[in-house]
Amino acid sequence: MKKHALLAIAPLALSLVLAPLSAARAADAALLAALGGPQRSPAFVKRDAVRHPQAELEFFGLRPDMTVVEVSPGGGYWTEILAPYLKAAGTYYVAVPPPKDPEAPEPGKDSFRQKLAADPATYGKITLTELGVDHFTVAPPGTADLVLTFRNLHNWMDAGYAQAALDGFYRALKPGGVLGIEEHRGRNDVPQDPKADNGYVRQDYTIELARKAGFELVASSEINANPRDTKDWPKGVWTLPPTLALKDKDRDKYLAIGEADNFVLKFRKPKP
Repeated sequence: MKKHALLAIAPLALSLVLAPLSAARAADAALLAALGGPQRSPAFVKRDAVRHPQAELEFFGLRPDMTVVEVSPGGGYWTEILAPYLKAAGTYYVAVPPPKDPEAPEPGKDSFRQKLAADPATYGKITLTELGVDHFTVAPPGTADLVLTFRNLHNWMDAGYAQAALDGFYRALKPGGVLGIEEHRGRNDVPQDPKADNGYVRQDYTIELARKAGFELVASSEINANPRDTKDWPKGVWTLPPTLALKDKDRDKYLAIGEADNFVLKFRKPKP
């Protein structure tokens, strides 16, 4: 090949390499903007130091053009980040408890829906679906790039539908799609309580549940590990912050221990 032809090709090749890098930088900037946005509750921002939202979402491979499902959002810690991040180019489903589910809020006390209704310009279009007894379609089948759930598996175990929930996530994901799970890590030297009454779930137990649904384990992260958590507390995981179930009793002790030891697991729905 002639020298001038090589010189012509070189800038094109360089641009092809730089384009994905530029897109990644733009995505990172969008995530930082969402993390630092005024929509975030001050109480939630204070927990970033132990919850590591940026690193965790990057570990799961979040991108702004994805179809993402967040399951059981609670008060909306992650929704305050994900909704503005996905608003421009992504699709965002949030699976909430159906009205008669034990996890459903009391009528008139649904703080999550109130949060969304109060600021539609920030949160954009969020499609609410349901996860609960006999409600496991968190998104249309085969449409999701990423399904995320944070510290909820123990609730589904207690309600008796953990496996059905994971089966539903598998159906919602595209082949190659990712399931991200964060959960309070149970002790390996104690048999797993099928109801997870203390709020802790063994990591190997979770992996087996996911494999039964058809998932393959891709990676694990220790970003939310806490070796100070001995997992033998009088009120289970809720003894620790942020709940502090014993209120002022030994409060300083539990604050010093910090939030629970949590595992972070990344699974994939295999491609055919």
